[in-house]
Amino acid sequence: MTASHSDSLVVLFGATAGANGAKLGSDERELILLVWQVMDLHSKKTGEVHHSLVKPDHLELTEECREALGLSVEEVSKAEPLDRVLQQFTQLVASDLKANGSKSFTICTDGQLLIRQVLHPEASKKNLVLPDCFYSFYDLHKEFHSCCPDSAPMKDLTLESMAEYFSMKTEKDPICGVWEVTTMMTLICVLLSEPYEHEFATLESVNHKYETGPCSKSEAVDSETVIRARGLPWQSSDQDIARFFKGINIAKGGVALCLNAQGRRNGEALVRFINAEHRDLALDRHKHHMGSRYIEVYKATGEEFLKIAGGTSNEVAQFLSKENQIIIRMRGLPFTATPEDVLTFLGPECPVTGGKEGLLFVKYPDSRPTGDAFVLFACEDYAQNALKKHKEILGKRYIELFRSTAAEVQQVLNRYMSTPLISTLPNPIIPVVPQTFSLAAGSVRDCIRLRGLPYTAGIEDILEFLGDATVDIKPHGVHMVLNQQGRPSGDAFIQMKSADRAFIVAQKCHKKMMKDRYVEVFQCSGEEMSFVLMGGTLNRSGLSPPPCKLPCLSPPTYAALQAATAVIPADAAAALYQPQALLTPARTAASPAVAAPAVAYYPAQATQLYMNYTAYYPSPPVSPTTVGYITAAPSAVAATAGHSPVLAQHGALVRMQGLPYNTGMKEILSFFQGYQYAPDDYNGYIQMNDQARSVLQAPKEWVCL
Repeated sequence: MTASHSDSLVVLFGATAGANGAKLGSDERELILLVWQVMDLHSKKTGEVHHSLVKPDHLELTEECREALGLSVEEVSKAEPLDRVLQQFTQLVASDLKANGSKSFTICTDGQLLIRQVLHPEASKKNLVLPDCFYSFYDLHKEFHSCCPDSAPMKDLTLESMAEYFSMKTEKDPICGVWEVTTMMTLICVLLSEPYEHEFATLESVNHKYETGPCSKSEAVDSETVIRARGLPWQSSDQDIARFFKGINIAKGGVALCLNAQGRRNGEALVRFINAEHRDLALDRHKHHMGSRYIEVYKATGEEFLKIAGGTSNEVAQFLSKENQIIIRMRGLPFTATPEDVLTFLGPECPVTGGKEGLLFVKYPDSRPTGDAFVLFACEDYAQNALKKHKEILGKRYIELFRSTAAEVQQVLNRYMSTPLISTLPNPIIPVVPQTFSLAAGSVRDCIRLRGLPYTAGIEDILEFLGDATVDIKPHGVHMVLNQQGRPSGDAFIQMKSADRAFIVAQKCHKKMMKDRYVEVFQCSGEEMSFVLMGGTLNRSGLSPPPCKLPCLSPPTYAALQAATAVIPADAAAALYQPQALLTPARTAASPAVAAPAVAYYPAQATQLYMNYTAYYPSPPVSPTTVGYITAAPSAVAATAGHSPVLAQHGALVRMQGLPYNTGMKEILSFFQGYQYAPDDYNGYIQMNDQARSVLQAPKEWVCL
């Protein structure tokens, strides 16, 4: 029978300067040999065997290559480069076809490695355009196995094993590559003849280019088709990654660049291939190079790919529905920027696909702009013109422009749209009320401070460190201290049952080893503990107060938590994040000086403020950046009558957004320096000493609380 797509076959064999056989192309070595022969499928007439050496850019042959091929560096150095050899291949094949009276041909190879792992990657690196005939071919292994399914497993097939199956006797040729081509020709003749009369129908194809497209979270992704590439240059795009895997077919929209916590690329990408066979070929490119960097390639799962690339937004799906578009990401846009401003910034030399419909502004859930946008361009020239505007000015800001991907669009939108809002945090809700156990602000030195803890130390490590003294710890009395980034600071405070027990433990455990570090232990009081938590220092030489010139309004005490709940003190929640519903009406002459308090309710899944508050045992040592609340029911308000007062409503509370991560209380106080506060409004509500009260009551003073 015949091949279904052409009337001739070109049997092709190749070898590299490194590993060959089953490891062909796995070491990135260049092609040094091509051998081919043309066969007419109707008449079974064969042409001349052509043998051509290829000169590599790096003239170096491995010992394995010298022994297997019998070639020397001198012979290879006299050969033509790859582009010239490919031209000769095209001309000689056309000449043989004309001699046989044939019009079309298809390449047939011994497996897929020569085409997928050698020719296409090397041509891509050398910026060569391969002829179209190298984008579709027959795999002799697959054709043989489909005709003879009772033979060895396809992954174990070799020319020797296939020839042995047909009881073929072949003699090795002294010229390297000739035996392989003649053996393949003989095998093909047997398959085409009776009793097999095989038809070559399973055509292998290589994608000309990578196709972009959206991915839905509901889509099923086979884990056997996904890899993780690590070590990518930060500026690499999906097309760069597709070029790295040239010759292996990536699924449509199958490149997902990973972003870090700041929304920037972290040098990793998840890549999805059309099947497991192509994924296995991709794994063989582990530590191949992209430019001067080697790329690590590992297995990944479909769940990981969907987490990065999957999306559910209809707006994003509509934006990405325009296929084969080039996506550019704009970062740093003014919050007031409109579509007209962006189109004017890009100019007529890089028209946006669909005008305004080709723009996608990234927003928070409450529709506030983030300063990011994605733009679609119809061709590479338009995209290149847009990238030339990198760091040009729009309004008063410079704009960054980068190549992007459909997966990055989904990832950025998912990240911003999942940002929690304070007013919309869900239930369950837990009332913030004073707990049974609290950190007393008194001067009784019934606490100890541990300093220099390993950052990996947990509650269990501290209890083991204290040994028998753990029986003297108050319930819920172990407090891990986090820094302003939410990481362990190396400190912990422990409440003991008495000052005597605290003294004994401090003497016994001071500079005792925990793991590979010694830990300092100091006796202290609840008041000293509060000073340290607000920025002061405590050591055996004494206490240094926190760097605040005026008394702080931070809570003077810190309520401990119940075992399964993460909450903050009621007075801290009321003073720091007081909603409109918690504020009482303006006082009149008849109204009392102290209003009945409201009770703040705190969502169970949130924890501490992003400050140097403590993580209370047994809560895990984490510190998310958000805190939410809603007002309590009237019955709860009545039940807590007589507790701490609430500020009167005069627009007294403000919410600050966009603070630098390292901002402390001192910087916030300095920021509000010069704003006047009416002392008669706040005298009854703020706990302060006489000196601070005199400052507030001084006439025409401008102070900062």
